[in-house]
Amino acid sequence: MFFIKSAVRRLILACTIFVLAVSLFVSCRPQTAREIIDRSGRPVQISGSISRVVSTSPSNTEIIVDLGLASKLVAVDVHSADIGGLPSNLLYLDFFYPDAEALVSLNPDLILASGHNPTGTGDDPFQLLREMGIAVAYISMSESINDIYLDIAFVADLLQAGEAGENLINSMKSQVAEIAQKSAGIVNRKSVYLEISAAPYMMTFGRGSYIDDMITVIGAHNIFGSEDWLVMPGAESVISLNPDVILTTVDYIEDPIDEIKSRPGFEHIDAVRFNQIYQIDTNSAVRNSARIILALRQMSQAVYPELW
Repeated sequence: MFFIKSAVRRLILACTIFVLAVSLFVSCRPQTAREIIDRSGRPVQISGSISRVVSTSPSNTEIIVDLGLASKLVAVDVHSADIGGLPSNLLYLDFFYPDAEALVSLNPDLILASGHNPTGTGDDPFQLLREMGIAVAYISMSESINDIYLDIAFVADLLQAGEAGENLINSMKSQVAEIAQKSAGIVNRKSVYLEISAAPYMMTFGRGSYIDDMITVIGAHNIFGSEDWLVMPGAESVISLNPDVILTTVDYIEDPIDEIKSRPGFEHIDAVRFNQIYQIDTNSAVRNSARIILALRQMSQAVYPELW
């Protein structure tokens, strides 16, 4: 019996050592190459682990930071400079005119690009870098809040931070649901005009945009919700649609609210007549990341203050 027990113990010990050895071997092996499809539908070749990342837009940078992966960043676009939590030694680049030489010198494992980066002709400004073997993954301009969830999940999977991505998405969904619940009982929804660019080049968003989704979430009606994506309305159309509330994300003029009030003919709009014009945090509204929650809260509080 002693010999049988001893043999069993030796067998168990041998099996344990074998399992540990296999685990150690697997963990030490370099990651194999993989092909993924990015958020724009482009195939991307990933050669191994990703530890050096270039982000070409603030929304992508925010996603990486919010996943707790800021340490992977080696360069970002100049408009990401105001994002907290970035490493102090980052290189800031202008991706309207990408400097291929500077990018190559960084030896990046990945360039996380944006739908804003392609040229007016639709050309890929990073094509040369792709041909040099640098992985470039695009995140398109989100058409819905659900697209933002998918963007976060994509980046988390790409950078092997699936649990962090899931937590960030769940937190975002919970807050969106909380805000939507505030207005669930509203019968007569207010009409809203949300402006991202002031006169004379007024711009807003219609259907097929997460901005339109946000207006719906707060229980309001987008006056340009029947038009597609980016809309450049004339003053006459805004006046004729007569929004109950005007929201502006404009922050590049001294007093955007007063500028709206002073436009010819706008004195006939209900939002102007009853002083229902509010400024919303610019970055939170126009960057498709989890940080749209701040703008979403501000929008809800502005349109339906009685619910808060």
